[in-house]
Amino acid sequence: MSTIQNKIAVITGGSRGLGRDMALRITERGLDVIITYNSNAEEALKVVELVKQQGRKAAALPLNVGDIKGFSSFRERLTEMLTTVFDTDHFDFLVNNAGIGGYQLIGEVTEDFFDELYNIHFKGVYFLTQELIPVLNDGGGIINVSSGLTRVTFPRSSAYAAMKGAIEVFTRYVAKEFGSRGIRANTIAPGAIMTDFGNAHLKNSEDSQKMVSSVTALGRPGVAEDIGGVVAFLCSEDARWVNGQRIEISGGMQL
Repeated sequence: MSTIQNKIAVITGGSRGLGRDMALRITERGLDVIITYNSNAEEALKVVELVKQQGRKAAALPLNVGDIKGFSSFRERLTEMLTTVFDTDHFDFLVNNAGIGGYQLIGEVTEDFFDELYNIHFKGVYFLTQELIPVLNDGGGIINVSSGLTRVTFPRSSAYAAMKGAIEVFTRYVAKEFGSRGIRANTIAPGAIMTDFGNAHLKNSEDSQKMVSSVTALGRPGVAEDIGGVVAFLCSEDARWVNGQRIEISGGMQL
């Protein structure tokens, strides 16, 4: 008797912050998850254990999303894990979440600073997607993480926001080119979120929190738990007709 294969989401940067909440909320939708981490294996394994406690399969793999030359070997390790742990050779959803903060005025941006953001936030996402689409199931989906900073402007965010703007354009092209396989591609754009991202600059600054609250319709900064549920929705059949969209999750920032 054949069994129904459970759907699997691969989430980059899933050991903390937004990625951690995405993994847990996706699990609530009945999916299995594979998360990646750059250096903190201990935190990644904690997330894996939390997922397993909810009765789903989970695993973690190391990945530096800024090291494009390492993507081929990552795909090999991923497919091996899919076979040995999940009894399949494909997965269903790719969530390109991993990233770093970077804030400099235009006049202070160096080429090295720019290139690091470029490799992690745009080039890495582009070529990791290219590498993994062959092992993504038809009818699956891709969720790319952008930023509210592509719509609103704050000084010191020009380089970071420009990379995220490129991601939004790329996502629409993915939706167009892979629609024939039933693969959907969407972007989420979180607003100001209180996590450890960007050296926890918002989380550690009451002044910044007050400023964000003052320009947000719902009157507060965001938290990680505001984001994961939207990603989980996009990894569900309920979102089967949502494609090529930018979904801002900011509480109504600077409306």
